[in-house]
Amino acid sequence: MSGPNTDYDPVEVTPLQADEVAAAREAGIAAVLAARDLDELKQVRLEHAGDRSALALANREIGALPPQARKEAGQRIGQARGALAQALAERQAVLEVEHEERMLVEETVDVTLPTDRVPVGARHPITTGSELIADIFVAMGWEVAEGPVIEAEWLNFDALNLGPDHPARTMQDTFWTDPQDQGIVLRTHTSPVQARTMLTRTPPIYVVCPGRVFRTDEYDATHSPVFHQVEGLAIDEGISMAHLKGTLDHFATAMFGEGITTRFRPSYFPFTEPSAEVDLVCFVCRGSGLAVDGGQPCRTCRGEGWIEWGGCGVVNPRVLQACGVDSERYSGFAFGMGIDRTLMFRHGIEDLRALFEGDVRFTTAFGSDIS
Repeated sequence: MSGPNTDYDPVEVTPLQADEVAAAREAGIAAVLAARDLDELKQVRLEHAGDRSALALANREIGALPPQARKEAGQRIGQARGALAQALAERQAVLEVEHEERMLVEETVDVTLPTDRVPVGARHPITTGSELIADIFVAMGWEVAEGPVIEAEWLNFDALNLGPDHPARTMQDTFWTDPQDQGIVLRTHTSPVQARTMLTRTPPIYVVCPGRVFRTDEYDATHSPVFHQVEGLAIDEGISMAHLKGTLDHFATAMFGEGITTRFRPSYFPFTEPSAEVDLVCFVCRGSGLAVDGGQPCRTCRGEGWIEWGGCGVVNPRVLQACGVDSERYSGFAFGMGIDRTLMFRHGIEDLRALFEGDVRFTTAFGSDIS
């Protein structure tokens, strides 16, 4: 029976040879000294001191040696790895100091410069849009009138010739306060402001009434249970539909630019007679019905050349009489448009909900101007 193998030939395990270990150590130290910043030093650490480095792999070979040879090989590998670790630590300290000094130079802040840490805000487009509309009519000599959003049934309906059986008075169209028999509603239009104005002022009357209104509509891309209207009322001697047409043409031009006019289509509203739907010349195709880039139909007006804008008409004599105005002497006109819809046209807003969801990114885009 043969005895244990006590011979040791270092050539048999090449990575453990003294010259191989020395070469790996010197290569690692040279790479450490050549590292120019902390990122490069991190990469050097992985390559020369990591688990897959030459010295780490050589350290694993020690277990394959005879017991009497492991001590010498372990000392040689340990000394090499220690020297490399010391070089890494020293270079790390130097590069960290250089990094700090470079940051102090590159990221210097002049604390004496004036600054505003409060971000610039913006006004809501409905607010600025309402003010712009008001300014247009004030420039024409009109006044701005306002009223409460919680309104008496008589002012919201009866004074405007909407009788007790009118469908708009039902729960499907109107928000009533409890108990309903008190006759208090959330106003469904800003027309009650017109009634209040006629009850408290003597003609001539020229007022524009912007405000928030409420109806039991679904909340979607084109409808909301809370929205905004602007209504106008002119009461004077000799007022006709011609005055109404000229007023709305001026309003359209001021909102959408030169060349934008209106047209009337016969309609019915209880508080005006005659009544008309107001259409606006398409501000994209300018009434041609064609897209700007060719023969395709205009997407904004769907090829019709006109866009529905609101309603209008000559004030019904019954409304004048209910509000104490002499219908034999005075006549007038009234109109109403959605402010939200007007802003959607003016600014290309595709979804009505963007006006109500409170996203500061949407509001900021409009700034603080009313132009």
